[in-house]
Amino acid sequence: MGHFFRGAIRNPQSAIRERIKYILFCILNVSLIAYCVSRVSAEQNNDVLNYAHVGEVESLDPAYPYDAVSQGLILNIYETLIGFQGSSLEVYEPLLATHVPSLDNGLISKDGLKYTFPIRRGVRFQDGSEMVPEDVRYSILRFMLQDHAGGPSSLLLEPIMGVGSTRDGQGKIQLDFKEISKAVRVKGDKVVIRLKRPFAPFLSIMARWSYVVSKPWAVAHGDWDGKESTWQKYNNPNKEDSYFFNYMNGTGPFMLERWDRATKSLFLLSHDRYWRKPPFFKRIVMNSVPEFSTRRLLLQGGGADIIDVPRSLAKQVREMKGVRFLEDLPRLMTDPVLFFTFDINPQANPDIGSGKLDGDGVSSDFFKDRDLRKGFAYAFDYDRFLNDAFGGKAQRAKGSIPPGLPGYYPAQEFHAYDPQKAKEYFQKAWGGQVWQKGFQFTLTYNTGGELRELACRVLKKGVEGLNPKFKIDVRGVEWASFLDKTQKKMMPMWSRGWFADYPDPHNFAFPFFHSQGRYAIAQGYHDQEMNRLVEAAVREVEPLKRQNIYFKIQELAFQEVPQIYTVHPSGLIAMSETLQGFVDNPVFMGIYFYPIHK
Repeated sequence: MGHFFRGAIRNPQSAIRERIKYILFCILNVSLIAYCVSRVSAEQNNDVLNYAHVGEVESLDPAYPYDAVSQGLILNIYETLIGFQGSSLEVYEPLLATHVPSLDNGLISKDGLKYTFPIRRGVRFQDGSEMVPEDVRYSILRFMLQDHAGGPSSLLLEPIMGVGSTRDGQGKIQLDFKEISKAVRVKGDKVVIRLKRPFAPFLSIMARWSYVVSKPWAVAHGDWDGKESTWQKYNNPNKEDSYFFNYMNGTGPFMLERWDRATKSLFLLSHDRYWRKPPFFKRIVMNSVPEFSTRRLLLQGGGADIIDVPRSLAKQVREMKGVRFLEDLPRLMTDPVLFFTFDINPQANPDIGSGKLDGDGVSSDFFKDRDLRKGFAYAFDYDRFLNDAFGGKAQRAKGSIPPGLPGYYPAQEFHAYDPQKAKEYFQKAWGGQVWQKGFQFTLTYNTGGELRELACRVLKKGVEGLNPKFKIDVRGVEWASFLDKTQKKMMPMWSRGWFADYPDPHNFAFPFFHSQGRYAIAQGYHDQEMNRLVEAAVREVEPLKRQNIYFKIQELAFQEVPQIYTVHPSGLIAMSETLQGFVDNPVFMGIYFYPIHK
């Protein structure tokens, strides 16, 4: 808790305010522990699993959120046509489809463009209605056409329609509904999808993102009716405008009982009409608990069965009695990453101070200067962060693509901590004005993201140590607000990371570098050459040629410095030793509760 008091206190009033904040923080932590333990004690049996996690759910709509917490919930409520078998990234199993398409079984055409999914009969949604092929088609179309800015729609739009968004750079609709309608068709008891071009990772995308919703249920609750004349009304929606924001109706092993947004808790019940054998647990309780000390006490006291653990604090649970500590779980992840916003939103924005490059703030285009970005990249003490945060047990990141994927380049040139180089680049930035006048802005992380906070503080120390006129305020923001501020470009610089949506290098190139990608949109980053390379790489079918394009992408990223990469971490989690059946997959964005039992 000492980080609340780091740095000099400028005046007595601020000292009093800090002390009050600290006291309130302690009171809230104690209250939360007592609340969770008392609530759980009445439910603590073999039928209930309690999970204390970091972050908050953004939306319950399977087509809207793109964060790990929301998707970690959704994979337990909604199901996909196919899935990854156990922990494998290469072997698929049928779920809502009865077969996994392949060239051998004829469900993938010889030209690699047509995929046929035979739809399983007898599957029921949680409202009791039966799933039919039209629900599958509707779900795929809705996922693509909703297309909220920075959302996951591009994952299916790219292979199926050959575009990353339904809108052009000016926000104008660029997609012909008739064309997308023809690309996804129902033929008897099958759904047939035709791609624009061969797309190697398509099955892996379908294994994670082909969630099926009930069309009649959606329409009855005011969502898109599936018609051409109305789809644009539901394009790029406000998340709370849809019934899907608060309610869920999937085919998965669990169903939503309620979402208590005030206490940031979710309550799931077993789906009693689930098409496979029922889950072991009758109830799942998910609580958002940002502070690790609170999560640890909940696990120790029996108030939680599973908790998230930051690597830097792993030693606090590694030897805890009655706890199974799983570490070095394989992950396709680049986290933390430090992002620059290229066109900061200046409207009522306290994070940029004066809004000018005058020593008391920064201008909205502050980070468009490449020399400035290089100065920040060389000011970060990578080795110190790796040791302090991970005890040296993580892979140093040289670019966005992690080891284990084609396109990872071991010989990639990368930035290292070099204060002298950092100073030289800062002295050149904005024609020397940065070094002469200095700057002040806020560097933001999501509350509960201890490693991201540490990355921010390492950067702050490295930068402020170069020039007394350089001032960076580090601030934590709750998850929902953090996501909102990111998409609105309110944060000048921020710390986040990337967890693979599917196991392919395109998933680490497109969101980071393509102007229609998740992070590039949030940053306001646009580079025509980078767009060309990213598009060429995903179209290339010859493995060696494709790999070389990804090498070029990462080399260009080194030169342009759109982001600062720190490490590729492994996963770790702590759970009660009474739990059995846990299955981990590198691309799960959360915990799949179905196979777990006590």
